[in-house]
Amino acid sequence: MSGEPVDLSVAETASVLRSVIAPFVAQGAIVRRPRATAWAERHQTDRGAREVLAALRARYDGAPLSMRLGPRRMVVVTRPDQVRRLLQGSPDPYSPASLEKRGALKHFQPDGVLVSGHDERRVRRPLNEAALDADQAVHRNGRTVVDTVERGARELENQVRATGGLDAQQFARTWWSMVLEIVFGERARDDLGLVDLLDRLKRDANWSGLHPRRTRRRAELEQRIATHVREAAPDSLAGVGREVDAGAVAGQVPHWLFAFDAAAATTLRALAVATARQEVRERLRDELASADPEGPPAVLPYARACALEAVRLWPTTFAVLRDSVRATDWDGRTLPAGTGFVVVSSFFHRDPQRLDVADRFVPEVWLDGRADEDWGLVPFSGGPASCPGRNLVLLVTSHLLVRLAGLDLRVQRARYLADDPVPATVDHLGVVFRGRR
Repeated sequence: MSGEPVDLSVAETASVLRSVIAPFVAQGAIVRRPRATAWAERHQTDRGAREVLAALRARYDGAPLSMRLGPRRMVVVTRPDQVRRLLQGSPDPYSPASLEKRGALKHFQPDGVLVSGHDERRVRRPLNEAALDADQAVHRNGRTVVDTVERGARELENQVRATGGLDAQQFARTWWSMVLEIVFGERARDDLGLVDLLDRLKRDANWSGLHPRRTRRRAELEQRIATHVREAAPDSLAGVGREVDAGAVAGQVPHWLFAFDAAAATTLRALAVATARQEVRERLRDELASADPEGPPAVLPYARACALEAVRLWPTTFAVLRDSVRATDWDGRTLPAGTGFVVVSSFFHRDPQRLDVADRFVPEVWLDGRADEDWGLVPFSGGPASCPGRNLVLLVTSHLLVRLAGLDLRVQRARYLADDPVPATVDHLGVVFRGRR
């Protein structure tokens, strides 16, 4: 049974707003604000959010928590079986195209599958799955992807040798050149102006529907993407998507680029832990050394597990949102159509009542099956609406991680990451690496 939702009092709702929702909004739900993420790390805001939700779960015996936010009803789920119900019930009756998500993403991806209605989704979801090879551990053009990652790793190595270190901003320049090449092909890798244009629109999207739409700027973004799609290399993501549906692929590209924001954050955090822990770093090096350089791209299970563990500990999506498209019954209580449902990732990912590894960096949980059995662990969402780019993202992050682990780097926050428990909040934008003497 999922439990009948309970209505929170005004004081309880205010506590959730203050400790859970406000820090998420302040940091930026779509693109992170550097000052806010630094503040969040100083105050370890994810720990406070977990404490508030854990107390409410205990008070109401695991029932979903219903809040009124103006005219909007939001229900925060508190148990893995409730998460499973939402994710397995997507997109009907629980649509990924929530009101907040539509308001935000329409600033830069109005045709994206995440904000699509039922009819559009039936076309756009298969396009994404085909272009991203959702059911394959290694993309059909995996060799091209890995070759691009190898060149990016060499560029970062040269950066470290030239300057003695690497920070998030320096990492981002190489990262986005690499991403543009993966998405469009080598001709597009220097179009960082497209990334800047997209970034400006994503900053507007942080305000969801409260910020006016910049239609001229969005039209410029769409034109640049359309040009790149027409000229895309056959072995790029856009090239594959063009073969599947030439008329629709350009509308999906902004979300692919958006997803690589989260992948960059994950890579930086996983690398920070690896450079702080010799056993992790050595195991990553050994995994790359044992891969056949002449064969097909290696899956690199341990590196993938490190990336997944970084997302578990520090979720890149603060909350998984669903809206009910029709009235739904929850243990005898009927919730009307349009009810918003919230899965707070950091609460489930580090729940000490369920997880003995709650605040520990243990990639092995992704290798031995423990994580797969827990519906509370949703690094790439789950169910029919789960992220179709999961394996592609893990291919990129794992191959970059093992190569950067081969550099002799140290992270400035080593004393916080070298041992468990690890911090509840880590600002990836403030991560700085130095070459070891």
